[in-house]
Amino acid sequence: MTPEESYRWLADHSRETALLISVEQLLGWDQRTCIPPKGHAYRAQELALLARLVHERLTDPRVGEHLERVEGSNLTADPESAEAVNIREWRRTYDRITRIPRDLAVALAKAGADGQTAWEEARPNNDWRGFQPFLERLLDLSRQQAEALGYTTEPYDALLDGYEVGETAAGLEQLFVSLRKFLVGLLDAIQGSRRKPDETIVHRHFPRILQEQLCREAVTRIGYDFAAGRLDPTAHPFSTGLGPGDVRITTRYDENFFNCAFFGAMHEAGHALYNQGLPPEHWGTPRGEDVSLGIHESQSRMWENMVCRSLGFWQGFFPRTQEVFPALRDVALKDFYRAINRVAPSLIRVEADEVTYNLHIIMRFDLERSLINGDLEVRDLPLAWNAKVQEYLGLTPPDDREGVLQDVHWASGAFGYFPTYSLGNIYAAQFFAKADEELGGLEERFAKGEFGPFLQWLRANIHSQGMRYRPRDLVRRVTGEERNARYLQDYLARKFNDLYGLK
Repeated sequence: MTPEESYRWLADHSRETALLISVEQLLGWDQRTCIPPKGHAYRAQELALLARLVHERLTDPRVGEHLERVEGSNLTADPESAEAVNIREWRRTYDRITRIPRDLAVALAKAGADGQTAWEEARPNNDWRGFQPFLERLLDLSRQQAEALGYTTEPYDALLDGYEVGETAAGLEQLFVSLRKFLVGLLDAIQGSRRKPDETIVHRHFPRILQEQLCREAVTRIGYDFAAGRLDPTAHPFSTGLGPGDVRITTRYDENFFNCAFFGAMHEAGHALYNQGLPPEHWGTPRGEDVSLGIHESQSRMWENMVCRSLGFWQGFFPRTQEVFPALRDVALKDFYRAINRVAPSLIRVEADEVTYNLHIIMRFDLERSLINGDLEVRDLPLAWNAKVQEYLGLTPPDDREGVLQDVHWASGAFGYFPTYSLGNIYAAQFFAKADEELGGLEERFAKGEFGPFLQWLRANIHSQGMRYRPRDLVRRVTGEERNARYLQDYLARKFNDLYGLK
């Protein structure tokens, strides 16, 4: 068999596997949006079966045989070609997945589905003890996964590498130490300011049906295609790309808090714009997939914060918002802008402001790293969580519902995921600065309702590239320099010094 024939076999195999994964994702979307309560047990079996089938396909020995034929062939002569990129990433996936025994992969999938169901029941009931056994099971399986994958320094690195290739806990720790120092200093300055935004503005009554209407209008304005997606309610907002023409978003509604649904929808729309911008001709192969969670998060955080929390955005969109919500008709634009950007330590990560958000992430990174490395046991997690919240944010959770039970990630076994949120913020600021430099006056464009040029810039430089470049390589090619947290620090200092009258 020639290298070209082996490549065609690999491509067909990859696309068929992607179809199975999209079915798995569709069942996951249904489980988190509209499955009947009695359907969860059977859903866990369905997801476990699909996980087994996907694992069998990914570990098929024929994949390894065909990879040996194409590697080093003329197909890889140009390392940036679609063929070379696909071969590189198929090899990475094959080497990684074949280290995980099939029984472990199935057990992880079932435990993740069971854990998510248990979390959805435990959180509203503040039932840590009921959830604890599920998390203990997931932690045990995740430690087994880390051992199976292998690592050089610590088990956590093996899991982290699955979300952000090439990253290590030690490298992130170094990055986060300096970032945390900056954030704490900025937060101290803000808390010492005499300027106090009126937070009651965003805690008026906002009927859910009108919130959904405004969310749909706003995500449409920035470019989200409803002919290729939908918006649904959920307990924990997420976006899922099921394939070309089907990229769905969700949000969570609170009739007494404007920010919750609106910025949740804009965040997930940022993810969805990335998925809708991936090259459809390469769907089912790495060249048509997003490069990493950190880069993906850069898109969501960029649209949520740098676009949709900007003064320019609201200069254009606030009049329409006042039309929809009579409760805001007596509010001045500058007061609304200050209210939606109010900085104050809070307990809930998804509702955190831009300054304190990364402190939430860094503390979760510390905790899950300790869990995976064996320095912290699940039974001690609530106390460790509360201690970290006090250390990082100066607050004490009143219960586990607003503490250790607030996130779904660990409930599904996603250890190593959290750091990608802060990496996303760092990437976002660097990308945004470059786009503003090249396009000029982005905020003025937003005030006029012009989002197309910015979206097209992202499509050309990031979305359409798929997995052509690894995360750090992509940052370097787009911005002309290495990853640099200074852009995030400069952005936050500039915005919040102005908002709070500092310096």
